[in-house]
Amino acid sequence: MIAQRYQLYVERTDASKNMARYYAMSIEPNLFGEACLIRRWEEEAVRLFLQLLRKRRSRGYGPKPHIREDASGDR
Repeated sequence: MIAQRYQLYVERTDASKNMARYYAMSIEPNLFGEACLIRRWEEEAVRLFLQLLRKRRSRGYGPKPHIREDASGDR
């Protein structure tokens, strides 16, 4: 079990290359209470998201129409 959370957030910017990136990581408990390293970096996450989206669309998946809920929560 983790006694405290560890977090790191760093940025890298270079105006001459039109670059602004960040990298974040933390140690957090998973569903079983074990230590888990979580890494986040925006550019890679967007690339993986789009790659998975293309794969699913090629297999016939499509967007689901949004169903609005009224104020009572009923559909």
